[in-house]
Order: sequence, then structure tokens, then C-alpha cells
Amino acid sequence: MTTVFVSQCHGGCSEVDSLTEAVAGEGFLLGCISCKRREEVSARATVDWHFKPLGEEEFRHIFHYDHPSADILHEDFSARLNWHGTQNSDIQIGAVYINNVSFNDIGTYRCSIHRTLLLPVYNEDVTVEKEVELSVVAVANRDITAVISEIMMYVLIVVLQLWLILILVYCYKKISEEHEAREARKALKAQSEPLESKDNCDGVQLE
Repeated sequence: MTTVFVSQCHGGCSEVDSLTEAVAGEGFLLGCISCKRREEVSARATVDWHFKPLGEEEFRHIFHYDHPSADILHEDFSARLNWHGTQNSDIQIGAVYINNVSFNDIGTYRCSIHRTLLLPVYNEDVTVEKEVELSVVAVANRDITAVISEIMMYVLIVVLQLWLILILVYCYKKISEEHEAREARKALKAQSEPLESKDNCDGVQLE
């Protein structure tokens, strides 16, 4: 699970979609980001989360955040929701973290950010809504990138082993050839020495 750190600074705000697959028994971050269009304008915002279970028609109000207070509003999420959004009243990140996810948490989550822009002449109210279709699995599905990386790692290991074997074979053949050449030179030298001795004896006269 990726941990998201929320900065107090609003510069460079980027609206990234939430993940949608949780693992039963683990925690899950419900992402909700709404960037202000004008960073220089001060604002105050509140965040509400609603949940519609799979197969039902109505949304349930489960969470409300009005800095600095966070309220869990539905018993099914009692002690299981934690605020992971902006830590001041000018909210741009309205994420909440669900602890101990179960299959009962499958469904649609709606994040509503109610923002009041504090303009010099008048205040402007803006509401942004985002939905997350959450699915829950028993075991985490492996990321395709991780699978490819693992396959490439094993391929690289095999290639390196083959390369090492080829290097060892080449070195062995090289050493063997040098040894045979050295033995051949020794044999030729051994054959030439008796001939030289005989030539020397030819010049000796017996009295």
C-alpha cells in the first residue's frame, strides 16, 4: 500500500484519481483532490463522504470534516475512518483512510468538497464531487510492472550465467591450446638436442 503524505503547501496541486481496489483485512486510502483554480485566493472548505453499498440505491452519509474536527457519521465505519487530507481549513485534499477493509465496504464512495472562496468584494461558493467505485479482493493482484520486472530479472540472471559459462569454456580452450603449443615446443626442442650433439661429435678426430 502506497503512503500519501499531505503537504501544507498548495503549490503544484495535481488532481490524481483514487485507487479503486482494496485488499480485505488491510487499510485503504480513498483519494479525493480538488485544486483551487486561483492559488492566491484564500478559501475555507468542508468535506463530506457518502457511501452507497453494492446493490443499493441510496447513499449513506458516513464522514464529515470541518477543520479541525472530523466526525464519523455511520456505525459501519465506527473507529475505521481517519482524515488523511489537508491539515487546515483551505482544503484541497479530502482523502480518508479506511482501516480493516471488508467485503461489506464494496460500493460507490462520493466525496463532496464544499469550498467558499474569500474574494475581496463577495464570497463565492463552489461544490466539487468525485466518486470512487471500490472493489475488494481477498489477495492483492500483482502489478503488471512488478511481474515484468521480475521476469526481466530472471532473464538477466540466466543470460549472465550463460555468458559466464561461455567465458569459462573460452578460457579453458585458450589455456588448453597454449599448453599443447608449449608441449609441442618442448618436444621439438627435445628432438633437436640429440641432432646438435651428433653434429658436434662429427668434428672430433680420434688419434
